Amino acid sequence: MTVLRVVNKITTHVLREMKLQGEKIAMLTSYDYSTARILDNAQIDVILVGDSASNVMAGHKTTLPITLNEMIYHASSVVRAVSRALVVVDLPFGTYQGNSKEALNSAIRIMKESGADAVKMEGGSEIIESVNRILSAGIPIMGHLGLTPQSINKFGTYAVRATDDDEAQKLLEDAILLDKAGIFALVLEKIPAKLATKVSQEIKVPTIGIGAGSGVDGQVLVLHDMLGITQEFSPRYLRRYHNLFEEIQSSVKSYIRDVKSVDFPNEREQY
Repeated sequence: MTVLRVVNKITTHVLREMKLQGEKIAMLTSYDYSTARILDNAQIDVILVGDSASNVMAGHKTTLPITLNEMIYHASSVVRAVSRALVVVDLPFGTYQGNSKEALNSAIRIMKESGADAVKMEGGSEIIESVNRILSAGIPIMGHLGLTPQSINKFGTYAVRATDDDEAQKLLEDAILLDKAGIFALVLEKIPAKLATKVSQEIKVPTIGIGAGSGVDGQVLVLHDMLGITQEFSPRYLRRYHNLFEEIQSSVKSYIRDVKSVDFPNEREQY
């Protein structure tokens, strides 16, 4: 039987305690008030307002098009629904790479305008100046290494990352660098399970895996993938807990049928 941690609010300190005590961390994405309320009531530990909203909410092929204003809109909607979960917001592409001052301004806007608890950034040594500047302002950062979707045009593929020794060593060094800088958690996406386990053992902060095996400190999935709302995305690591695409479609077809046959509304559904 799984025992959920009894706390009024998940904080970065609570996540660190969970790692120390061997308690796994559960994280899911959310982009709106209604689903965030469901997740929070279910006692999810962390809600990620991911730039994956670019894909699942707006229909873009990559995460690159979503803007800072749009991320703040989604984050604000989520924060209004949440009382227990830690809310983390992705800094979108172009708001922190190569300019640490812009990175700080972007992070401040997210924190002030949405009320979120932390931000998330992709990359290691190449963004460390931005990481340090944001941390110096007291803003918590969740890191992200491995497959970094904001760099898809650089990699040209969504294949598993860090399969060769050089890239694996670079990832480990980046993880240690980010850990020492002061991030509070690290997402590891689509890397070999053995490497993810090694990283988790080498750094002090919790690791959250997505396609990184079970040796990490927690797991994250995109809600729309996990619930089967999206159908065209089926990587090996994805476990679908529902098929809402078919269920919702079936319900809509039933509604259409009832409206056209004048079965809806019936006598009891009228004033």
